[in-house]
Amino acid sequence: MDNIDTFIEGIDFYFNEFNFIVFTEKYHLQRGFCCGNGCRHCPYLFEKVTEPLRTKLIERKNNDWKEK
Repeated sequence: MDNIDTFIEGIDFYFNEFNFIVFTEKYHLQRGFCCGNGCRHCPYLFEKVTEPLRTKLIERKNNDWKEK
């Protein structure tokens, strides 16, 4: 999963408003672990992100879920 050409736009990733690549939850689940970068769609509750950032990211994700 190292070559962006093997990913499918809209399924594995998308481009945000700043034209950065954002990986989807599907991609993260296929990768199989938290990378510790605080990814927007991390399904692993940011387990490798250090505090205090981890708590802030979890709070943001919880707020996003409430809004949906």
